Amino acid sequence: MAATTEMLDRARGARAGSARRSLIEDRVFYFMTLISAVLVVALLVGVIVSLIIGSWPALSTFGLSFVWTERWSPVKEIFGALAPIYGTIVTSLIAMIIGIPVSFGIAIFLTEICPQPLRRPIGVAIELLAGIPSIIYGLWGFFVLAPFLQSTVQPFLIGTLGNLPVIGVLFGGAPYGIGLFTAGIVLAIMVLPFITSITRDVFQTVPVLLRESAYGMGMTTWEVVRHIVIPYTRVGLVGGIMLGLGRALGETMAVTFVIGNSHNISASLIAPATTISSTIANEFTEATGDLYTSSLIALGLILFVITFAVLALAKLMLGRTEIA
Repeated sequence: MAATTEMLDRARGARAGSARRSLIEDRVFYFMTLISAVLVVALLVGVIVSLIIGSWPALSTFGLSFVWTERWSPVKEIFGALAPIYGTIVTSLIAMIIGIPVSFGIAIFLTEICPQPLRRPIGVAIELLAGIPSIIYGLWGFFVLAPFLQSTVQPFLIGTLGNLPVIGVLFGGAPYGIGLFTAGIVLAIMVLPFITSITRDVFQTVPVLLRESAYGMGMTTWEVVRHIVIPYTRVGLVGGIMLGLGRALGETMAVTFVIGNSHNISASLIAPATTISSTIANEFTEATGDLYTSSLIALGLILFVITFAVLALAKLMLGRTEIA
């Protein structure tokens, strides 16, 4: 009896010790995850505070008019962010207009039409595009794409669409080769692997039973994609699009090579322009005065606000989509 009681006491002690160790490990894990979350928030707040402090001389000098002023004259210390903001938004929109349909088409082909032996090689080739450095895209755009557009595509657009009453203003001017349109094409190619990979992955989450049932009811491939696949995966599709848009908004080197870096706003899509990222990259080393440097940091703050607004809009769209 005494031996049995001793064994029971040892078992209880072991269980109590194991419970204490589990409790300590759980608390350590809790605090580690809490510190990680707080560290991310602290870094974000630190970036915001640094941008505000660095841009305060420019914002206090020019006020809110800094946002809608086009002129950018370092010699006279007159700075306005409208031209970089305009270039950033327009090039990103062009990239999305080109990249989203092409990405969806590739994803639909890989998941619905492509023969099974070719799906993996094509998918790997698409994903490899994401590993190419942005400066390589910029060099290719400057030495290959821009001359091709200057000699063939842009003269054609000027001679045809440029003569139309309403949209002709979008294709007026001289064929420089570089400009908003060229930068938009390069960005579209750069966001293509991101949107395609996410779209393909979410398309593959559609249950096979839904597809087979739809085909069994006599639906065509287009009808299955339109009425079954896309509605089922709409949340993931929005997330992929927003990821690509965020990539396009912040791209620097590739855009710097092909956009022309001109602080002028033109209605023509083939005219040279600039973006926030390319302006900072081109002129930060040349910014000798405090106001000049502060204006460039203010551009960074504006880009941060634009990116935050895009992410907030994406979150709102995802929320409404989930409710629907």
